[in-house]
Amino acid sequence: MPVVAAFVIVALAAVLEHYTHWRYGAMGLVALVALIAGRRAKGLAIGGIGAVVLTMLLTQPG
Repeated sequence: MPVVAAFVIVALAAVLEHYTHWRYGAMGLVALVALIAGRRAKGLAIGGIGAVVLTMLLTQPG
């Protein structure tokens, strides 16, 4: 069971990365990676920068 759950999580992460890159371009992918890296390293600065950039990309008109 844990192997299946891990596979599902990895698959969802890959789908999220591809969607972000397709919808928001390279800057969206960089912001997502910064957000994930900041969360894993418990670095508030890099995670915060990633979150702010991703939020700005999500809220832009058009």
